[in-house]
Amino acid sequence: MKKLALFMAFLTLPLVAGEWTGYVSDDKCGAKHQSGSADDVNCVKACIKGGAQPVLVVNGEVVKIGNPDKVPASLYGLKAKVTGEMKDGSLIIDSIAKAE
Repeated sequence: MKKLALFMAFLTLPLVAGEWTGYVSDDKCGAKHQSGSADDVNCVKACIKGGAQPVLVVNGEVVKIGNPDKVPASLYGLKAKVTGEMKDGSLIIDSIAKAE
């Protein structure tokens, strides 16, 4: 019973803080944009202007961003380094900057 209680407590931990590096894409195209090329930048900008939400693509996996207003348009389609925390399946951004 103690193991079950401990396991349940672990599952309810709301936040996982960390650092991620990936490409800023959009939830329409997802992992399609991972090169930082001019075509990728233009597509991501157009999709977000059309109503799509920014996402972060890390090692081919699409990560939803819980506070998309923190992503500056200057990073759309580019590689970015993000610090923040995962909460309820979304990345809550504390800071974001262009990655090398």
